[in-house]
Amino acid sequence: MGGQASIAAVKGFRDVLPNESRLWRQLEATAAEVFAHHDFHPLALPLLERAELFARTLGEGTDVVEKEMYTFEDRDGTMLTLRPEATASAVRAYLDSGLGAQGQAARFWYTGPMFRRERPQKGRYRQFHQIGVEAFGQAEPIVDAEILIMLMHLLARLEVREATLHLGSLGDATCRPGYREQLAAFARDRLEALCGDCHRRLVNNPLRLLDCKVPSCRAAMQGAPVMLDHLCDDCAAHFAAVRALLDGEGVAYALAPRLVRGLDYYNRTAFEITAAGLGAQDAVAGGGRYDGLVAQLGGPDVPAFGFAIGVERLALAAGLTIEPPAPQMAILPLVAEAAGAALSIAVRLRAGGITVLLEPPGRSLKALLRNANRRQARAALLLGGDELAAGRGTVRDLVRGVDHRLALPLDAGASELVRWVREHEEGESAG
Repeated sequence: MGGQASIAAVKGFRDVLPNESRLWRQLEATAAEVFAHHDFHPLALPLLERAELFARTLGEGTDVVEKEMYTFEDRDGTMLTLRPEATASAVRAYLDSGLGAQGQAARFWYTGPMFRRERPQKGRYRQFHQIGVEAFGQAEPIVDAEILIMLMHLLARLEVREATLHLGSLGDATCRPGYREQLAAFARDRLEALCGDCHRRLVNNPLRLLDCKVPSCRAAMQGAPVMLDHLCDDCAAHFAAVRALLDGEGVAYALAPRLVRGLDYYNRTAFEITAAGLGAQDAVAGGGRYDGLVAQLGGPDVPAFGFAIGVERLALAAGLTIEPPAPQMAILPLVAEAAGAALSIAVRLRAGGITVLLEPPGRSLKALLRNANRRQARAALLLGGDELAAGRGTVRDLVRGVDHRLALPLDAGASELVRWVREHEEGESAG
């Protein structure tokens, strides 16, 4: 009889296997170090939120809310959503914790999975992962510049190829309504050339007309008015100050007058970072200022600035190569009776910080050594009948192919065994 059919992963969801997982851990560790130096603190957020959190913050007319959220009804009738992004969750946490009650400054960073039911593509899946930063309570241009400089420094540390900062401004509640109407009027004159999605955007979110990827829509919107030409005095001064601070630190950027963000809550400074090696979808990070979002969720009028990095795309763009760790010692029991001694030695060595490859008994010495060499172990401890009888193992130097009898008894204490391994490694390096 044949076995049952295997069960494949859900479309758009994938396993992150050890080689890539090691790279992700390095990306996250480097980000944590950089963020700590800039006074950002770790925040862990839940995967599930009330659906209304995202409907209120992202905008009813956004593609995320209209098409992409994983939303379901809980047993008590509450509508829940797997988070499609984390900024709204961070704002909720800021308010729930009481930090937002007096408009206190707070600086968070987080990492974890997000969920959107969109078409899978290179570096983008229905479960995708982000590293993000949110800064609350500071409205000054220096904060925008500080965080942009931090992000570009992080990407340089991770050896991201050809990282380019695209910088724009989305205005605010003073100047954006007038611009939206001018943009909508421009689009209404070209309505027949626009796709069905853009017809809906024209009603719900005209700024997204500039972000449509349909060729006929892109052609129709060529020559459309841009926000940078319609900024009020305060927004223009803020944007000029951000640019001056970046210029003063020699941070290169490209002006992006048609830049829009996919979520409604952004205002003033907005940006995107692209990188080489990602194909047509080359954005690796993006974000900006969202000064009205805390108040929109029932808190005080607290300014905020943040960004998110796509971990999958970052892993593709980063120039780092992370090699799997090589065992310092392979323990190879050659007879069944050696299993207990092999396990005991492995426990003692691991307790002392030694990386150990422990093999089960039952295979030939040739097969065991082949696997130890494949794993690039530095040395192997052979435990056969003779070794058990003598109470001393045979160590094979896998770098130089030399055998010698372990000078310590097999029941030696952990510190003695660890010291012996360390001395053996030092001797190997000297040789």
